[in-house]
Amino acid sequence: MRRGLLLVAVVAALGGAAPVAAAPSPVVRFAFVGDIAMVAGPAESYFSRVSLDLAGDVVLGNLEGTLTSRGTSKCARDSPDCFAFHAPEAYARLLRSAGFTVMNLANNHAMDYGASGQADTVAAVRAAGMLTTGRPGEIAYAIVRGTRVAVLGFAPYPWAQSLLNLTAAQALVRKADAWADLVVVTMHAGAEGAEHAHVRPGTERFLGENRGNSIAFAHAVVQAGADLVVGSGPHVLRGMEWYRGRLIAYSLGNFLGYGTLNTRGVTGVSAILQVTLRRDAGWTAGQLVPVTIAGTGIPRPDPTAAADDLVRKLSREDFGGRAVSVSRTGVLRPPR
Repeated sequence: MRRGLLLVAVVAALGGAAPVAAAPSPVVRFAFVGDIAMVAGPAESYFSRVSLDLAGDVVLGNLEGTLTSRGTSKCARDSPDCFAFHAPEAYARLLRSAGFTVMNLANNHAMDYGASGQADTVAAVRAAGMLTTGRPGEIAYAIVRGTRVAVLGFAPYPWAQSLLNLTAAQALVRKADAWADLVVVTMHAGAEGAEHAHVRPGTERFLGENRGNSIAFAHAVVQAGADLVVGSGPHVLRGMEWYRGRLIAYSLGNFLGYGTLNTRGVTGVSAILQVTLRRDAGWTAGQLVPVTIAGTGIPRPDPTAAADDLVRKLSREDFGGRAVSVSRTGVLRPPR
C-alpha cells in the first residue's frame, strides 16, 4: 500500500476525518532532436525507425532547410562549399506523422530559397498541423492538459529572433513567461564540426560568422524565465549543464542528413532528448535515446549507445559540478 493510502486508512480507523490526498502535479512530456536537413529521397524511411521515441506532448526539431518548390537557391552553380536544402512541401506531413509538433526555423538554412521558400515552409508546416517558431518576435504557444507552454527559437541571423542581442532575447522570454507555465528556448548557436564538440566560454565564430556566445545566451534566457534550453547548429552532440535548476542541452547534433549532412565519426552520433517537467518547472525525468545516422544519414537506434558515453564525457569535462548526470542507460539526472 502506498504511504498516502496507508495514512488515509489509519486516520479513518481512528475515527478521524481522512485527509484529502494531494493531486499529482500536472506534467508535460517533451522530445527534442537536432538538425533535420531534408531533400527528396526515400522519405518513407526518414523517421520510420525512430518514431516510437519521438513521443511527447511537445516534440520539436530544427528544420535545417526549406519545404518548397519555388524560389532560387542562394548558392551559385560553381560554389562547391555552399549548401542549400529544400524538399517538397508534402514532406511536412512526414514530420507530423513521425510525431513532431513544433518546427524551429531559426537557423542558417531557413532562407536557402529566399522569402518565397520560407513562406512555403511556414505554410506547409502549419497546414500539416504543426507550429513554427524562430522568426523575429515569434513565439509558439500550446496548452497541454491545462498547462501553458511557450516555445521560442533564436539564431544569429537577421531572419531569426537574434541570440546576439541578449537584452532583446530576455525581453521576449519574459513576454512568453508572462503567459506560459513552461518556457522552452531553442538556440542555433556555435561553430560546426567534430573539432567544436566542446562548449567554450566566449563568442564562437565559423566561416566568418558570429555564431554567438552559447553559455552567455543560455544563462541569460534562464535568468529571464526559460525553463529548458535546447541547442542545435554545431552538427555534433555537446554537453549538458544544470544551471539554476534548469537543463541546458547545448547541441543535439544531426538528426536527418540523407544526401545533405556529414555523417562520419561524431557527426553521425545523434540522440533524442526526452524530458518531463511539472507545471511548476520541477524536474520529473530525462532520457537520452541514442541514435545513429552514420552512412545513410537516416536516423535509427544505436545499439552501441555512443551518444550516452559522448554526452556524459563532454558534460563532465565542460561543466564539472554543474554537469547533468548521464547513466549507462541514458537516464538524465541533475547533479547532486
